[in-house]
Amino acid sequence: MANHKSAVKRHAQSLKRRARNKMVKSSLSTYIKKVKTAVVAKDTAAAQSALAEAIPVIDKAAAKGVIHRNNAARKVSRLSLAVQS
Repeated sequence: MANHKSAVKRHAQSLKRRARNKMVKSSLSTYIKKVKTAVVAKDTAAAQSALAEAIPVIDKAAAKGVIHRNNAARKVSRLSLAVQS
């Protein structure tokens, strides 16, 4: 455990950041799962609307630094390909 004031503060900040990142990643996976289930069900209209909802969430997660921007680009690319085919 932290022994001085600045280390205690950093620990508290890291716990807050971890909780926030966990929430963002959880919602991210939920949106991605919606797209994938619509694709598997071959429901193109639902897949396209789910993709339109998922892309901003993925981009925002990358902007916040929760995931890397290349990771976000890869996810968007693969989901778009899945919806198109």
